[in-house]
Amino acid sequence: MISLKKYLDSSRVEMPVADAPEVRRSTIPEPETDPHGAVERIVAAYRSALREMGSCTVEACPALGQELKKTLGQLAEKIVPDSSLETVDAAQAAVQGQLQGWGQKTAAHYRHKTAEVKELLLVVARMAESVGERDQRCAGQISEVTMRLKTIASLEDLTEIRSSIERSAADLKTSVDRMADEGKRAIAQLRAEVSGYQTKLEEAEELASRDALTGLRNRAWVESQLERRIAAGAPLSVAIVDIDEFKRVNDKYGHLVGDELLQKFAAELTSASRKTDLVGRWGGDEFILMLDCGMAVARPQIERLSAWVCGDYAVQTRSGPMKLKVDASIGLAERGEGETMKDLLARADAAMYMRKSAGRAKGSGPRR
Repeated sequence: MISLKKYLDSSRVEMPVADAPEVRRSTIPEPETDPHGAVERIVAAYRSALREMGSCTVEACPALGQELKKTLGQLAEKIVPDSSLETVDAAQAAVQGQLQGWGQKTAAHYRHKTAEVKELLLVVARMAESVGERDQRCAGQISEVTMRLKTIASLEDLTEIRSSIERSAADLKTSVDRMADEGKRAIAQLRAEVSGYQTKLEEAEELASRDALTGLRNRAWVESQLERRIAAGAPLSVAIVDIDEFKRVNDKYGHLVGDELLQKFAAELTSASRKTDLVGRWGGDEFILMLDCGMAVARPQIERLSAWVCGDYAVQTRSGPMKLKVDASIGLAERGEGETMKDLLARADAAMYMRKSAGRAKGSGPRR
């Protein structure tokens, strides 16, 4: 892990705080002690490394990398050249904790996938072994019939020859029929086994595409669907929904209340959406809607949705039931000709923050 603290410890100078001579704080190096802006360049490199690290985790494990990528990006934004040593320490500890947690979850994820594949291969191997044993039995029976037919050549009585041939033909037919029947059963069993594992894998993929808290589609799955629709060239609009001042709910009532609010908000968001709309959790208190239509149809739909999801929510706090009034900022953007997913999402995100800024000016947000 890159350590900014060592450099900052050695390069910062102590400056007194006004009106408190006994209290000192760390500052960035004075221009004469850092003429080439080394701290600024190191901080920029550190932030860039965190972002690249996030991108690499997505490539290494798409199912688990998106959330870490976003978290590392948020931590990178908190580190600036004039950050205090306490801020740097906290950010570095957070980065280490996030990476360790992601590594453990990723290892468990791939162990699970490996175990499923291994079990499927063992089933196929057992079936192949069973088919081999069956073929050996049938081969032995056919060999016996063949030896019996060879002895017919030494017989002189036509009646005995005919009788022997009839018995041998009947035995041969029985062996062939048994081989065919056992082959059908073996193939049917193998198909059933493979179908069962295919169902398990599909269920695992379905589970991996869901957000654990809200049950909505997660960010990685939504992005894959966005890429598909963009490739198809169909009409497409995207709305990013952010609960206003959600942090205040967590800070005041605790994360359990915040989680309950997220779950209920997600349920209302789904209820207000059309069947053709795709609803997902983008991360934290942000959600995303993918609408297969242009702005003319999407705008009134989002206005109806906004009126539906904003309002009073009943939650259970430590002191008992309580109603919280919740507002949300929604940014809507229609995909333009040749526009990439990244550009489309950036415009929707910018529109959401513009609405959020306007709402703050009016004093909106969750309140009791």
